[in-house]
Amino acid sequence: MLSFFPRGFAALLLSAVLLPTGHAALFEDGEARRAILEMRQRVDALQQSQQRSADEVRRLGEENSQLRRSLLDLQTQIETLRVEQSKLRGQNEQLLRDSADLQRRQKDIAQGVDERLRQFEPIKVSLDGQEFQAEPAEKRDYEAALAVFRSGKFAEAGTAFATFVRQYPRSGFVPSARFWLGNAQYAARDYKEAINNFKLMLSDAPGHARAPEAALSIANCQIELKDTRTARKTLEDLIRAYPQSEAAVAAKERLARLK
Repeated sequence: MLSFFPRGFAALLLSAVLLPTGHAALFEDGEARRAILEMRQRVDALQQSQQRSADEVRRLGEENSQLRRSLLDLQTQIETLRVEQSKLRGQNEQLLRDSADLQRRQKDIAQGVDERLRQFEPIKVSLDGQEFQAEPAEKRDYEAALAVFRSGKFAEAGTAFATFVRQYPRSGFVPSARFWLGNAQYAARDYKEAINNFKLMLSDAPGHARAPEAALSIANCQIELKDTRTARKTLEDLIRAYPQSEAAVAAKERLARLK
């Protein structure tokens, strides 16, 4: 109980007890009671102050704990946001890569479509002094047949050119195709069919660059068939129709040998 009183009060009280009786009489009862009450008030005030201090310490401790929890929560939220931001950044980079890949694929597809479309678009062809529009397939098939002819496979070349003429009857390649078809037939000694194709070429394209050669080839086929009279007339017609051509010079030489 004495631990709650100030040291001065405890010493005073102890002195009062230990003093001789004569000295104790110096304190009257009223003053003693007042002193005791004052000391009790001081003790109560001190205890209340200590209690308020303890409460304040507890309150500050609780607030500190709450603040720490709040800081931890905030740190957790910040870390979560960082993780989410990292994920979003990664997703955004992936989307950018996917978008770039998609654009490249679309470009490749568009180029592929354009290339396929160009395969079907008419192209400008210059052949034997003539210019015309032709389908890519026509040019491809004509050149393939001509390659067979130049390889010396005349029977196969004749079949290829005959197929071409049937497949593309309106093609600008037809006069040249008939010319080479006639030459393939001539090389295969099919002179009658060769004459027919050369004549068809001359009737369809008399102004063709190879028309004089076709006329000369007709005369050569007729000579091979021993039809000299007809061959002579063909050569004379050639000289009149194409007097400035190299074929006309060759025709004059042949006429001289036929006489």
